Amino acid sequence: MGSAKKTTAAARKARIEEMRRAEQSRERRNRILTIGAAVVVVAGLVVGSIVLVQSQSDDSTAADGKGKGHFVTGSDGVRTWKGTLGRNHVVKTVSYPMEPPVGGDHNQVWMNCNGDVYTKALNNMNAVHSLEHGAVWVTYTSKAQKADVDALAAKVKKTPYTLMSPDDKQKDPIMLSAWGHQRTVTGAKDPNVDKFFAKFVQGEQTPEPGAACTGGLGQ
Repeated sequence: MGSAKKTTAAARKARIEEMRRAEQSRERRNRILTIGAAVVVVAGLVVGSIVLVQSQSDDSTAADGKGKGHFVTGSDGVRTWKGTLGRNHVVKTVSYPMEPPVGGDHNQVWMNCNGDVYTKALNNMNAVHSLEHGAVWVTYTSKAQKADVDALAAKVKKTPYTLMSPDDKQKDPIMLSAWGHQRTVTGAKDPNVDKFFAKFVQGEQTPEPGAACTGGLGQ
């Protein structure tokens, strides 16, 4: 009788040991599967990051392919861009076919244009986004008269959906730009300044009428 009990106990112990070994084996397999899955995920993230970085690097500087076209000057002196202007948000530096640009692919953040006057040249990609919102952009070179610059700055400060900044890359001392439109003026007293503002500040050319001119980028 005692011998039978010992046999039963030994069998139970052997079964428990077998179950324990099986459980340990399952745990090892699960750990291996978990580690393997983690390696795959990490590898995928690394590859994805490399592809993204390479993509952004390849696009670091590029022409606005949709910006091909030319200006046509109307009888009122306003130059209108004839051609398609891209409207994509990009991280690359866009090379525009005109200076200052009047549209094209641009940065996702706009320059504040609620009568903002900037004393340093702007990043064109941010300013173009402001034009998309219906702003008029006043730009000037070092050849512009200080009295004209001051008078135009005063006008911009009291006009929502406008902004102003220096731009020594442009060909004329004072220029006005809106989405798809641009003109040169002789000075602050040129009557074409008021005409341009009246027509193009939140004008019919605006791709995104009513979009914000605050909450963007300030200098």
